[in-house]
Amino acid sequence: MISPAPVLPAALILAGSRPGAPDPVAAAEGLSHKALVGIAGKPMLAHVAAALRDAGAARIAVVANDPAVIALAESLGCEVLPAAAGPSASVAAGFAALGAPMLVTTSDHALLRGEWVRDFLQDTPEDADVAVLLAERDRIEEAMPGSKRTYLRFADGQWSGCNLFLLKTAQAGKAIETWKLVEADRKRPWRIAARLGIGILLGYALGRLTLAAALARLGSKIGVKARLVAARDGLAAVDVDKPSDLVDARAILGRR
Repeated sequence: MISPAPVLPAALILAGSRPGAPDPVAAAEGLSHKALVGIAGKPMLAHVAAALRDAGAARIAVVANDPAVIALAESLGCEVLPAAAGPSASVAAGFAALGAPMLVTTSDHALLRGEWVRDFLQDTPEDADVAVLLAERDRIEEAMPGSKRTYLRFADGQWSGCNLFLLKTAQAGKAIETWKLVEADRKRPWRIAARLGIGILLGYALGRLTLAAALARLGSKIGVKARLVAARDGLAAVDVDKPSDLVDARAILGRR
């Protein structure tokens, strides 16, 4: 069942700085953070915030620790939350501050459109605690021929993430806690595999597991109803991870 005319009371934009090597997009532009990079006359973060407002977000918070990003977020009328040790911890802090339902996206989602967010909310099943927007490879290549993305291969096709997550109910907090554990075990893949369970892994290895089923089964293991939502527009999967993505984003937004 599809939920009728959903609303978006709160949205969280992740714009924290990761320790280690500088971000290649920010470095190429001579800036401290890629959220500050200009596209079509305004910083990426401003594009994301504008899309969320167009989608009806009544409250927008930005997770940041870069002083220039904090200043920009405040100038855009957004709340600012300090970046935590990692993305999952930052989302947990945002969820504690904003509550459910809360949309999560990233500051490099420069092409984001309010229409995509509204479609995502509209297409999210009513029973979902957590929903994830992903785009099928065919839709991405139709929208942006030649685009090079990372794909998840499942029985129902190849999928790429869209950096859009909906934490729809209070139960979604359980998914954040599992995310934290996966982040902590990122250098110990056998532990991540153990959390997924042999049934999910075997189904994936044999090519019999659909992505929707994988999400649903993983959600049931942690006590949440996790649902896949397919993006209507393949461009929803295009973010700005590298300088070549920035060239593409500038061309697309220039045409808009």
